Amino acid sequence: MSLVTVDDGVRINVEVDPDNGKPPLVFSNSLGCDLHMWDGQVEPFRQRFRLIRYDSRGLGKSDAPRGPYSIERLARDVLAILDRFGIRQTSYCGLSLGGMIGQWLGVNAPDRLTRLALCNTAARVPEPSAFIERAAAVRKNGVEPLIDGIIARWFLEGFRQTHSDALASIRATLAACDREGYAACCEAIAGMDETGTIGKIRTPTLVLVGDGDPATPPSSAEFIHSRIAGSKYVVIPNAAHLTNIEQPAAFNAAVLGFLTDS
Repeated sequence: MSLVTVDDGVRINVEVDPDNGKPPLVFSNSLGCDLHMWDGQVEPFRQRFRLIRYDSRGLGKSDAPRGPYSIERLARDVLAILDRFGIRQTSYCGLSLGGMIGQWLGVNAPDRLTRLALCNTAARVPEPSAFIERAAAVRKNGVEPLIDGIIARWFLEGFRQTHSDALASIRATLAACDREGYAACCEAIAGMDETGTIGKIRTPTLVLVGDGDPATPPSSAEFIHSRIAGSKYVVIPNAAHLTNIEQPAAFNAAVLGFLTDS
């Protein structure tokens, strides 16, 4: 683990593999999660890549300064991490909030990316006001009153009934969220609108979604796919929002296959 201090003094918690000569790959987490949401990807992806995992500002063990945040600010944190470790270009895989950050990078920092995987994400959330309301509720009462509803959106019922250990870990991560950090990330999501800009992305891009995702449904993924020329579109069956946890084998095959396809 390393703490990378970015330009405004905020410390970002980062886990970076030693420089092993393999191409780098950044994993970027969902709202309410930390870098451990990618634990199921570490072993298969490390065989081909030098992994960079981090906790987004406001989440996990990163600092949680007073908000609001913006997607641009969160994306510039990623660029600061790359600069700190001397990484000129990288592949990038982001899910949900991480996918929103990836869109900004694809539009505004294309020279830093080799391939881009946008998973379970949206160019604009359908109801930004809902995230403003969630931010206010979390500042007042914390994340815990929302956890059951979040879990229900993140995983299909069948998974919830059979994977109690995984759910316990996710619940603990959500419960540990800093109120201000989580709320400020909600405000970043509410303020994000890349609908008019994602067509500028020229980095080879994968757009991936779970077929039962109620948070960022296939229609959101289809929109992104339709705007990014030459992008690849993959639907993961029997999965909701956190496809990498709910269907790790299918997720890993799709993303690894894309990132390593020459």
